Amino acid sequence: MHIKRSRHRPVHPPAPTNHLNQFVIADRSPQQLCPFNDLTVGIMALVAQQEREAISRRTKEALAAAKARGVKLGNPNGAAALRRAGEGGLALRAAVSRNADEFAAGLAEVVAAIRAEGHVSLRAIAAQLNARGILTRREGRWQVSNVRGLVLRLATSRKT
Repeated sequence: MHIKRSRHRPVHPPAPTNHLNQFVIADRSPQQLCPFNDLTVGIMALVAQQEREAISRRTKEALAAAKARGVKLGNPNGAAALRRAGEGGLALRAAVSRNADEFAAGLAEVVAAIRAEGHVSLRAIAAQLNARGILTRREGRWQVSNVRGLVLRLATSRKT
């Protein structure tokens, strides 16, 4: 029998039973355990299922209410744009990539100046771009992930 070990306190082996499935709570001492048997776990599973259904219902109601208010749901340029473009959207993806390359090239000197000032981490570069009022390609604030993409794009454009 394999017993899992806790980093904080030992896990005591469960008492032997005739059940095929046994539920062990590893973060409690035997004195803190309440009787988690099949009935208790079954009730907890039913409560969890009810909560999942309630979340689904509330989400559907909220989407229906937004749609009734006239909010346009979904991405208007999503799969339909790829279908219209034909060839699996190859030309569309190439155009998006070209636009991103041009945007990155326009920021190359700014990023070089920021690095020259000693701001070399992705977070520091993002902070400097935001402080200078420079928006992302989608007109948002810079985050680490945006800067990572920008730096990678600039690095690959230098290699080619």
